[in-house]
Amino acid sequence: MKTKKLLLGLALGVSLLTTTLLADDAKARAIMVKVDARDDGKTIEQDMLMVLIDKNGGKRTRDIKSYSKDFGEDSYRIMFFKSPADVKNTSFLTYDYDKSSKDDDQWLYLPALKKVKRIPSADKSGSFMGSDFSYFDMTDRDLENYDFKLIKETKVRGHDAWMIESTPRNKKVIKESGYSKTVAIVRKDNLVVVRAINYMTNGKKKYLDLTKIHKQSGIWVVDEMSMTTKKGKALLHKTVLKFKNIKVNKALGDDLFTTRRLSKGL
Repeated sequence: MKTKKLLLGLALGVSLLTTTLLADDAKARAIMVKVDARDDGKTIEQDMLMVLIDKNGGKRTRDIKSYSKDFGEDSYRIMFFKSPADVKNTSFLTYDYDKSSKDDDQWLYLPALKKVKRIPSADKSGSFMGSDFSYFDMTDRDLENYDFKLIKETKVRGHDAWMIESTPRNKKVIKESGYSKTVAIVRKDNLVVVRAINYMTNGKKKYLDLTKIHKQSGIWVVDEMSMTTKKGKALLHKTVLKFKNIKVNKALGDDLFTTRRLSKGL
């Protein structure tokens, strides 16, 4: 579990601690700690189909190969775009760090420029490859950056669940994520966040929905998920991700997860 903290000086620190103790819900945090600690496999290899859907229903698709691996408490992921032609050989690498002293690293390889570009923190709220997912969405959230509140117990697709609100503790997180708060629905039986509403600072909302999941080799994996951007009731854009050929805990070499590999491709 990540434990990033913002050091703001002794006086302000005491003030923040008092506020946090009042604002944070111990039961909700305990649930989210269990969600964060849930076994999601040491490695995952999978094929991804990204479907981009505009407000008029027009669709574009992208074929992607994705790999992820745990490096101790850190998690690395690399993605290779295989088609269509306008994104072919583009690749993306993210280092999701557990250490409080490190900001997560992300790089994008652009074949037209033959250049690896590092994604700065200021750009992480931006769209990932034209999708409804942001660069920020491609990494895990640090629990210590949020206050949690258990809103209610509910059901989702026939399963008992908790509805939990998370609110950023500082402006840095709000600026980097582009979210003022998130309301998530966590299934009780498997501790998977199956739905969420992300409230954006620009007044829009992004709706996450894990529409199909299954258990494989003791690990819950996603078959299909979507992220939908709306303003009010109006749909602005939607991204559907479909996964197949999922391999859990397959041996993957460390050299796959390097910036050098971004330009080499598959």
